Amino acid sequence: MKENNNQQEKKNVSSNESAEMTLTEHLEELRQRLVRCLIAIAIAFVGCYGFSKQLFNFLMQPLLKVLPPTSTLIFTSLPEAFFTYLKVAAVAAVFVASPYIFYQLWKFISPGLYDSEKKYILPIGVFSGIFFILGAMFGYFIVFPFGFQFFMGFATDIIRPMPTLREYFGFCVKLLFAFGVIFELPLFIFFLARLGMVTSAWLRQKRKYAILIAFVVGAILTPPDVVTQVLMAGPLILLYEIGVWIAYFFGKREPEKKNQGAK
Repeated sequence: MKENNNQQEKKNVSSNESAEMTLTEHLEELRQRLVRCLIAIAIAFVGCYGFSKQLFNFLMQPLLKVLPPTSTLIFTSLPEAFFTYLKVAAVAAVFVASPYIFYQLWKFISPGLYDSEKKYILPIGVFSGIFFILGAMFGYFIVFPFGFQFFMGFATDIIRPMPTLREYFGFCVKLLFAFGVIFELPLFIFFLARLGMVTSAWLRQKRKYAILIAFVVGAILTPPDVVTQVLMAGPLILLYEIGVWIAYFFGKREPEKKNQGAK
């Protein structure tokens, strides 16, 4: 009995060691992929910094079109403009490197997938970056003009808007990343549908909750005004509906159950 117990304890120890080693390798892989992402962002940053002023001027265009003639952007500390240009280059670098970043993230998930599912990693990684950029473009070209027009409507003869570089840049980046992330929803649903974790029927049943969550997310990620909340919740609901059809066409088919002998 003692020998059996000793052997069992040795087996448990060896299994724990192998599990710990597997976890260590998993964390090491995560570290390597994060390092690769940072290197890609750093390389893109070097190229984007040379155009940081042009990029910031492009970012300001939606505001300049609705800003009163007597108003302008200001900075309240000496290094604020310099650091703003650095941040602009860093954000642009993230968008430029986003296809590679998403590819590395999906590759990190790929060991848990079947061989038939791993073939989707490369196209999903590329399309994740494309959808991320499309979401930011939607925020810039569609949401910004309506949102800034709404905010400038509160300006009067005695209330003159003078936004700072830091506040304006932070506001824009928050919305750009928010719209970039929500545009990933169809791809996320595609991935879950291929794994068999969600179905189109299940998504249809949860539609009312998805609509509620869309407006909650819009209220959290956008300024406290109805216009920008609707402009975020609306596309999110539409993307959810697109995801329903994606799950219908590309999701795993459940085997049909035959009721034999039931009459």
